[in-house]
Amino acid sequence: MSASLAPECNEVKERYDSCFLKWYSEKYLRGKGTEDECAPLFQNYKKCLAAVLKERGIDKMLEEAREDHKDSDSLNMRGK
Repeated sequence: MSASLAPECNEVKERYDSCFLKWYSEKYLRGKGTEDECAPLFQNYKKCLAAVLKERGIDKMLEEAREDHKDSDSLNMRGK
């Protein structure tokens, strides 16, 4: 498993990755699980990462980049 973009979130990401890989291979691929049981762990990781990005000022850059490319993204995603 890979490390998180933010080292502060490595532990949370590792818990999510482990849960997801187990769920995916043991349940989803065998048709036994259609609901992602690891979603709460993903939300914890997402929250940790968002806090670090905000602390570093990266969140604003991401928002600006998304806004700047909104039109081209929708054009490129059409018909796929």
